[in-house]
Amino acid sequence: MELRQLEYFIAVAEERNFTRAAERVHISQSGVSAQIRQLERELGAELFERHTRTVTLTVAGKAALEHARAALAASNAVKQAVGEVTDLIRGRLVVGMVIGCTVTPLFDALAAFHRAHPGVEISLLEGNSDRLAESVRTGTIDLALIGTETGEHDGLHTLTIISERLVAAVSPGHPLAGRERVTLDELTAYPIVCMPEGTGLRAVFDRACAARDRRPVIAFQASAGDAVADLAARGLGVGILSESMAAHHRDRLAARVIDDVEAPARLALVWKNTHSPAVREALAHGRKAFAVKPGDNAGH
Repeated sequence: MELRQLEYFIAVAEERNFTRAAERVHISQSGVSAQIRQLERELGAELFERHTRTVTLTVAGKAALEHARAALAASNAVKQAVGEVTDLIRGRLVVGMVIGCTVTPLFDALAAFHRAHPGVEISLLEGNSDRLAESVRTGTIDLALIGTETGEHDGLHTLTIISERLVAAVSPGHPLAGRERVTLDELTAYPIVCMPEGTGLRAVFDRACAARDRRPVIAFQASAGDAVADLAARGLGVGILSESMAAHHRDRLAARVIDDVEAPARLALVWKNTHSPAVREALAHGRKAFAVKPGDNAGH
């Protein structure tokens, strides 16, 4: 039994597809299939039930998965421990980023980390906030920048880097553009343009509407803040954005803080593995890039 076989096994189990797993581990599908077959022969049991387009874990596969993850994590920990002692950090750092993110300090942090630790391979993956947080929990991603409605996530450490009020963003000719104050009752009388479910900003908006028994008409959904702004600027609805998102489009949008939505939308870094030197170094560069002090807004 080899560590690479365990890596391929975990990839297939999580992707539920040999093709996607092969793309993830950067080898051919036939190579992944051959290694999984060899692992099954060594274990004396089939790990997957193979269907036309997907695969699912057998009972034996489910029993093996957590042990495989633990074995791979232990191997990586050995490498990282040796690297830390020799003052060298090597290995791989997988970073997640919420779709449509335009927060450039994250890129500054990754660039600084790469210059300081060129031996670490960095990967950047996009996704919605809920999926990214779950990937950090399972160990697929080491560190993620997510949108969130809360400063805490079960099983994860959290560092809030941005906390802002929600705003209603409308075109200059919209009836709400002339108002100094906007409430949920007023804005939900119009079609809404917002981010999809699974994003932090949408969660804040949905919770506020539910608390006031409002049922807004979600006319358009877009994963990127710029796309929400573009749709709102064309008069297709009231855009729901954070203050800084709307500020980028002040030349074509009127943005009004929603008075009765006091809960802020947050952007936060989340991580689980506090023993990884690479994660600790990446966090240090993240704090510096976002100018966040080590003791600020950290939770578990």
